[in-house]
Amino acid sequence: MAKEEARVNRAIRAKEVRVVDNVGEMLGVMSVNEALRAAEERGLDLVEVSPNANPPVCRIMDYGKYKYQASKRLAEAKKKSARVDIKEVKMRPKTEEHDFQVKLRNAMRFLEAGNKVKVTVMFRGREVTHPEFGFDLMKRVAEEVGDAGQVEMSPRMAGRFMTMVIAPKKK
Repeated sequence: MAKEEARVNRAIRAKEVRVVDNVGEMLGVMSVNEALRAAEERGLDLVEVSPNANPPVCRIMDYGKYKYQASKRLAEAKKKSARVDIKEVKMRPKTEEHDFQVKLRNAMRFLEAGNKVKVTVMFRGREVTHPEFGFDLMKRVAEEVGDAGQVEMSPRMAGRFMTMVIAPKKK
């Protein structure tokens, strides 16, 4: 069914429709008035489920219940969809060993939590003339992360920043 609301009961514009009852049995092609009468006899609504068919297909159902169940399915699907955040770890080309290990531990923690990690190396002043130090640092991070994640976006220079994105490995 399309995103816009389905036509219900008197809003159905076709002259003839193919009708399916609430049990799933085909009632055949009939005029809209006959189909409405059949729906009213059952105490239900006539809902156009396939407006582009020739003739349009209508189903006899409880429209309120149908809309409620559809909203529940949508909410359930939304709840199950994984939300991945991007966490950032910033370094400098001259980051010392202990600071590197701390930042690496943070990156590992983020990956284990299921988040992506954006590793950024910031260059100041004349440091930008030696981007190879940044590439070496990024390569080392990628190697150290190893089993926890894989490089999704390889290191790139953008002005004074070098960035790389690491995604958690699928289990």
